[in-house]
Amino acid sequence: MLSTLARAATRRPLTVILLWVLFLLLGFGLGTGVFGRLSDNVPEVPGTESERAAQYLDRVDPTGESITAVVAGVAVSDPGLREQVERAVADVRGLAGVAAVPDPYRTRGLTAADGRALIVPVTFKGGLGDSAEKKAVDAATDRIKQIDAPEVHVSGGPLLGEQLGERAQQDVKNAELISLPVVLALLLVVFGGLRAAGLPLVIAVSGIAGAFLALFGFSQVTDISVYAIQVTTMLGLGLAVDYALLMLVRFREERRQTEDVVQAVHRTVAAAGRTVLFSGLTVAVSLTGLLVFPSVFLRSMGLAVAAVVVIDMLAALTLLPALLARFGGKISPAKTRPEGEEGRFFARVARFAARRRVAVLATAVPALLVLALPVTGMKIEIGDATQLPASTEARQLYDTVDAHFPAGTGVSPVTVVLKPGTDSATAGRIRALSPTAHSRGLPGGATVVQLQPSGRVDGTQATDLVEQVRELRGTEPVQVTGPAARLVDFRAMLSDRAPWAALTVLAGIFALLFAFTGSVLIPLRTILTTLLSLGAALGAVVWVFQDGHLAGALGAEGLGALSLTAPPLIVAIAFGLAMDYELFILARMREARGLTGDGQEAVVSGLRSSGRVVTCAALLLAVVFGAFMTGGFSPILQIGLGLTLAVLIDATIVRMLLVPATMTLLGRHAWWSPSPLLRLHSRFGLREEPAPQRELTHS
Repeated sequence: MLSTLARAATRRPLTVILLWVLFLLLGFGLGTGVFGRLSDNVPEVPGTESERAAQYLDRVDPTGESITAVVAGVAVSDPGLREQVERAVADVRGLAGVAAVPDPYRTRGLTAADGRALIVPVTFKGGLGDSAEKKAVDAATDRIKQIDAPEVHVSGGPLLGEQLGERAQQDVKNAELISLPVVLALLLVVFGGLRAAGLPLVIAVSGIAGAFLALFGFSQVTDISVYAIQVTTMLGLGLAVDYALLMLVRFREERRQTEDVVQAVHRTVAAAGRTVLFSGLTVAVSLTGLLVFPSVFLRSMGLAVAAVVVIDMLAALTLLPALLARFGGKISPAKTRPEGEEGRFFARVARFAARRRVAVLATAVPALLVLALPVTGMKIEIGDATQLPASTEARQLYDTVDAHFPAGTGVSPVTVVLKPGTDSATAGRIRALSPTAHSRGLPGGATVVQLQPSGRVDGTQATDLVEQVRELRGTEPVQVTGPAARLVDFRAMLSDRAPWAALTVLAGIFALLFAFTGSVLIPLRTILTTLLSLGAALGAVVWVFQDGHLAGALGAEGLGALSLTAPPLIVAIAFGLAMDYELFILARMREARGLTGDGQEAVVSGLRSSGRVVTCAALLLAVVFGAFMTGGFSPILQIGLGLTLAVLIDATIVRMLLVPATMTLLGRHAWWSPSPLLRLHSRFGLREEPAPQRELTHS
């Protein structure tokens, strides 16, 4: 397969390049339409009680969307302001599609006790089409914004997704403007020439286009989270640079063996291309764990990110060889260094870790376990507007309400559906859970009871209220919904499915690593060391964003919990990225072992050959992730920090120290497998042949 791709790319390079140009135009044209289709509905899990109750309410008592406006910064009793507000309220009530707009001066709780702020909620009619709803929302927003006051903020409902989508688009642009020049500068240092340094950026742009196009495609059939765009784009950009870097380093090495550019390209694809193929597959397999969860958000993220990984892999295996065949003759070969000089630093580190293997393990493993300790106290929440940058409209509205109104104002209630047949005593006990409980009847004889929790929408008080209702109801036909109930169900879903997700990923990774190495011990060792780096990175994220240590240095704040989007994505993506570096190193170790037959020296030789690539790749990924952390969205900061730390810890402590230490400790048994599995691998396993003096034409 790989030789077929290489031949196609080198025989018709201009055709391959043209096809990719068309793909780029499609991605940056059609694909960018995803920014208008992003959603902030993350915790919905089909089939859970909270979702069934919400669907029941939509059927029997459909209600429209709502937005919220806050007017502040001046005495709301001012006659001029009051006239403006009342006129605006009257005008909005008269708009097509608007169901209700209460008068803030005559409705209890909508005017602040300090007299310097008021809230104007606007509810729209149910059953509106997308076009009619957007027209009504835009008209109401524009009219309210005409009020002349120091602060007028409007957000919520459909506006929130639109505002977050616009901010996400701007953040992606800013991150690209920051990361691409820095990446180019680092690549210039690595390759010493603009032509070689520019090729990874071409592949990176392909990854970005692929991210946009994949997300746009998935948005046609499911909701795409506003956070998906940053995650997929940062990963698409980072992995594309990684794969291109690996291929280019190998191409320059092969150019030392032959002056024939096409032959060098074929040999590069046959060797490094196989590593790229396995790397892409392992990252994609790592993301399949997200498909085990019934959450629409997690599944769509898993599919979208996996699609981006595959696009990066295909770009590295088709577009890059075509570019090399067309322009590679002007890329200088890697410099020939005196015997023992190339990769000398990494060889010294490997030999040190091999000689002091027990000391390295006794130091590094406990250190990583200590870093992972905060994970034991990890909490996840839906989060509120405090997760958003201070410059967003939703955050400004939240901060203004928080400054002028009592705590809990605007917090979504716990909604309890009492279906026909519910015992009146049970209904009474449920109402007694909140002194401000509000009831209303529904068509068909059901009743809705809204319990107002104190504190945050997903705080302890709110989730405890959900649990209390579910405990009180017994076998009665009572269901609970609302944001707090969705959070409780989401946590339960994660707890129930996480073991199956882990089993799926670990089994897939084990199978791929076995196919790559022919060993059963190397996959086990790889999984264990990777879990150490992953735990350390996630522990640091908990310590910073949940506990609040050093959060201010990142432009964030301690929130008492992580965003429910962050932990599963950090675990899935970081695990895949760690496999990237493991494969880079193992590929060189296998190659050296095949040439010399000396397993111990192959460990040193493998790190000597791959250490520079792994270090550069990790640094480039850290630059990309760091650039995306400038946006200010707390979930993106959490994911960005987690992935950055996971990559850096894995590329240094794990791959440079633990890998040679454990491989040396295992000795000749490292590459061991039972005889039946060895026969299986010899027949079906994929290999990476060194063939230093001849062109490889087999796959």
